[in-house]
Amino acid sequence: MNARTDFSLEPELRPTLSNQHLDALEEETIFILREVAAAFERPALLFSGGKDSLVLLKCAEKAFGAGRIPYPLLMIDTGHNYPEVTDFRDLRARELGAKLIVRKVEDSMARGTVRLAHALESRNVHQSVTLLEAIEEFRFDALIGGARRDEEKARAKERIFSHRDGFGQWQPKAQRPELWTLFNTRLAPGEHFRVFPISNWTELDIWQYIEREQVALPQLYYTHRREVVERRGLLVPVTPLTPLREGEVAVTRDVRFRTVGDITCTCPVASLAGSAAEVVIETLAADVSERGATRMDDKTSDASMEKRKKDGYF
Repeated sequence: MNARTDFSLEPELRPTLSNQHLDALEEETIFILREVAAAFERPALLFSGGKDSLVLLKCAEKAFGAGRIPYPLLMIDTGHNYPEVTDFRDLRARELGAKLIVRKVEDSMARGTVRLAHALESRNVHQSVTLLEAIEEFRFDALIGGARRDEEKARAKERIFSHRDGFGQWQPKAQRPELWTLFNTRLAPGEHFRVFPISNWTELDIWQYIEREQVALPQLYYTHRREVVERRGLLVPVTPLTPLREGEVAVTRDVRFRTVGDITCTCPVASLAGSAAEVVIETLAADVSERGATRMDDKTSDASMEKRKKDGYF
């Protein structure tokens, strides 16, 4: 279920890993971030306050300098996010002097463009509607995201500069070639790009970079005690949005989050890792991808992510 490491977390017994490859990954990411600033008129950086977007923001800070990031930060808020993460999002935006735009799924619900089947339905998939509405509102022509190819099969298909048609949809069979870091950024009216500067990073790379650069994260990413219940091989947090079902019994476990999203579909994993260095060791032994080990919304079918991306999802 939640892979545990056979490595010791004791400092003197930890294996030594090289992180020299991080320089090349960081250089590529900075190049792409600058390319977006040069090629597009109205780009934005998707920023959730999660670990991948915080690494991306760190690279943007290196690319342009604090207070000089040339595009706003955009957050699509389901209203069901962990408050520790949204508070951290606001803090980092203030520290960097970046403009933060928040658009809420609840506003789309009020407009009638999003309708839930029932009150406790996950709003995660409905972010696509609110995102497309924000793109139309601000006329964004490029959205920079923190997705990585190692996360999920559909994301492994995607180019770094991923074209979206006039309906915000992704066509996996109409990908543009990317040779020698030459990117085709031509757009027709109404179209836009999703750009993924950390596509070539892995979960291990992310944690090695967090350790090397001392990137601050919400505490949810490190071990803490939480009430959970096991469902379908996942540790589901017990919350008002994800209550116990009839016959279930909650237990309190030492857990951490490998990825953080909507409360209704994001699960922690069993862990005692209390620092980035310890998470690196656990990540070495993980035999399930972070989305496979933590996301209920990816359990519906093997093609669930690809279908959502075709409909405009991140």
